[in-house]
Amino acid sequence: LAGVRVDADRLNELSVEFGQRLDVYEHEVYQAAGMPFNINSPKQLGELLFEKLQLPKGRKTKTGWSTDVKVLEALSHTHALPALILQYRNLAKLKSTYVDRLASLRNTRTGRVHTSFNQCGTATGRLSSSNPNLQNIPIRTEEGRRIRSCFIASEGCCLLAADYSQIDLRVLAHYSEDRELLTAFRTGQDIHRRTAAEIFFVSPELVTSDMRRVAKTINFGIVYGMSSFGLASQLHVSRKEAQTFIDRYFTHFSGIKEFMETVVQQAKQDGFVTTLLGRRRPLSDINSANRNQREFAERIAINTPIQGTAADIIKLAMLRVQQALLQRGLRSRMLLQIHDELVLEVPDGELSEVSQLLQEHMEAALPLRVPLVAHLSSGQSLEKGD
Repeated sequence: LAGVRVDADRLNELSVEFGQRLDVYEHEVYQAAGMPFNINSPKQLGELLFEKLQLPKGRKTKTGWSTDVKVLEALSHTHALPALILQYRNLAKLKSTYVDRLASLRNTRTGRVHTSFNQCGTATGRLSSSNPNLQNIPIRTEEGRRIRSCFIASEGCCLLAADYSQIDLRVLAHYSEDRELLTAFRTGQDIHRRTAAEIFFVSPELVTSDMRRVAKTINFGIVYGMSSFGLASQLHVSRKEAQTFIDRYFTHFSGIKEFMETVVQQAKQDGFVTTLLGRRRPLSDINSANRNQREFAERIAINTPIQGTAADIIKLAMLRVQQALLQRGLRSRMLLQIHDELVLEVPDGELSEVSQLLQEHMEAALPLRVPLVAHLSSGQSLEKGD
C-alpha cells in the first residue's frame, strides 16, 4: 500500500544508456557471427551456432536447436558468439523487465510503484512479488545495482534495509546440529572461508578468493540438494572433482549428511515435510517408482524445512517490527520485502530508534541454536555494493 518512490529521470537515463549498449552488443554479435541475423530468434541462432559455425554439443528439441542459458554458457569456452549473446540477452531483459517496466508502472501522482506481494505464490512459503517482480533484480551485477539506485526515499526520509546474514545456513545448523557448523556460527567465523579451508586442506589464512567462491557455491548448493553434476557445471570443473569436494564436505560436516538422510527417510514415512514452526508441505512423489520424480521430491524434502523456516522467520520479524512501529507511534513505514531483506522508509529523526528496533526484532524473531544476524544499511536509494 505504501509503495516505493522511483526516480523517473534516472530510469529514463538508464533506458537510453542500456539501449545504446544493446546497439553496440548487436554490432559485436554480427561481427562474431560473420553476418546479421535476428538475435531474438532461437531458431536462427541455433542454425547459426550448430549448422554454420559447427559448434559442438548441440541439443535438438521439437522446435529446433536449444539455445538456452546452459547451452550458451557451455559454448562460451569454444567461441566468442555465445558469450556475447548471453550479455545481450541479460541487458535486454533488465531494460525491458525493469527499467522500462518500472517507468510504465510508476504512479504519476505519487511517483511511487506498488508491487503486489503474493502470500501463496511459492511452494516454500516465501513471499513472491509481481507487477513488478522485485525479487529478481540482480544485486551482484553493476547493472542490477544501478536499477536499485532508482528506488529512492521521500523528502526528509531515508531507506533503511536490514538483510539476514546466511539465514538458510543458520537454519541448517539448527536442524542438523552439526558441531562444526554450530561452532562456526557461534564464534562469528566466515563460514565460506572455514568450509574452503576444510575442502582444500589449507589453513583459513591461506584461503584465496577463488577457494572461497567454490566453498560458497557448495555451502548453498548443499541446501538445495545439488548433485556432483550440478556442482561441476556451476564451477566449470570435472564431475569427479566436484564429487571429491562434496565427499570432503560431508566428511567434515558429518551432521549435515546425517540430517539430510534422516529428513528424507521421515518424509518417505509421512508423505510430507514441515518447517520448524509446523507449516506442512506434501510430497506426493517421495516414494515414486520414477527415479527422477523421486529424487526431485527428496531434494525438496531437504530444502523445504530450511527455506520454509527461513520464510517463516522473516514473516515473524515483519509482524513484530510492524507491531513495534505502531506501539511506539513512529511514522516509519515498511515498504518492501526482498528475499531475506526488509526495507523501511524512515523519517530522518527516527533513524537511530528504528535501526535499533529493526535489528532487535529481526535477530530475536525465532530462537535458534545459533544466533540470527541482520546487517543494516541506510541511504537515499536501495543501491548496494558487493
